[in-house]
Amino acid sequence: MQLTLGKHVLDLTRPKIMGILNVTPDSFSDGGDFVARETAVQHALAMVADGADIIDVGGESTRPGANEVSVRDEIARVVPVIEALAGECSVPLSVDTSKPEVMRAAVAAGATLVNDVYALQRPGAVEAVCELAVGVCLMHMRGTPRSMQENPTYDSVPDEVAQFLDRRVAHCEASGIARERIIVDPGFGFGKTDEHNLLLLSRLDRIVDLGRPVLVGLSRKRTLGNLTGRAAKDRVASGIAAAVLAVERGAHIVRTHDVAATADALAVVAASAAVLKTHKQSEAKK
Repeated sequence: MQLTLGKHVLDLTRPKIMGILNVTPDSFSDGGDFVARETAVQHALAMVADGADIIDVGGESTRPGANEVSVRDEIARVVPVIEALAGECSVPLSVDTSKPEVMRAAVAAGATLVNDVYALQRPGAVEAVCELAVGVCLMHMRGTPRSMQENPTYDSVPDEVAQFLDRRVAHCEASGIARERIIVDPGFGFGKTDEHNLLLLSRLDRIVDLGRPVLVGLSRKRTLGNLTGRAAKDRVASGIAAAVLAVERGAHIVRTHDVAATADALAVVAASAAVLKTHKQSEAKK
C-alpha cells in the first residue's frame, strides 16, 4: 500500500511515524512547549532526525473540554511554522484542523495532508480538500471535544467506528476525493471510555479491513495514564506498548509525541517480521 502526499510517496509496507507538533498553549501533554515559531521548528526537525516520516502541526487543542479557537488565531499559529518547515523539512507536513479556511492557508504554506478530527463533516471541508488535492485523515469522534467524554456509549464500538469511517470514506470519494489519498483513524480517546479504547485496539482488524491506511494515535492518552497511574509526559513506555500492539494488528501510521522511542520499538518489530518472513520462505523451499 502507498500513500501520495504531494511530491512524497510513502510506502506503507513499513509502518510510518507521525510526529506531533502542537503549537498551542493548552494541549493536554505539551501545551505551551512549542508556541514560539523557532522552538516549534527546531522540535520538528529534531523529530525528523529521530525518525518521523510526517510532521503534524496543530494550532487548536482537541483535548476533552477544550474550547474552540478562532480561524484567525489558528492560522496565526500554524502557518508561520508550516512555512518555515516547508523550506527546511524533508518529510510531508500535515495540518491538524477541521476548519476549511485553515486547511487552505496551511496547504498554501506547504502542508500536503489534512488531519481532521471531524472527518470533514464541517461545512465546506470536503470541498476544500477536494479542491486542494491533498491527502486527508478521517477520524472518528463521538460528539465534540467539549462534550465527547460525557458518558459515551456504544452497542459495539469496533463495528460502529468502522461503519462511520466506511461511510465517510464513501462520501469523500463520491465528492471527488481520490481514494488513494484517504487515511482513517479510529479516534482513540475521542468520545470513548478506557474500555472502548482497549476494545478498539484489540479489534483494530475491523478498521484495517476497510482497506485504507490506518492511523493510530494513543500517545500519552488519558487511558494510558489511568492504566499506569503516570502523568502525561511519563507515559512513554505505555505509549510504546500501545504503538507496537497497533502495528502488530495492522496500523500503518503511528502518531506520537515520542518519536525516537517509537522508532526504536518499530525497528525491532520490523526486524522480527523480516526474519520471520525469511524463515518461512526458507522452510517453503525445503
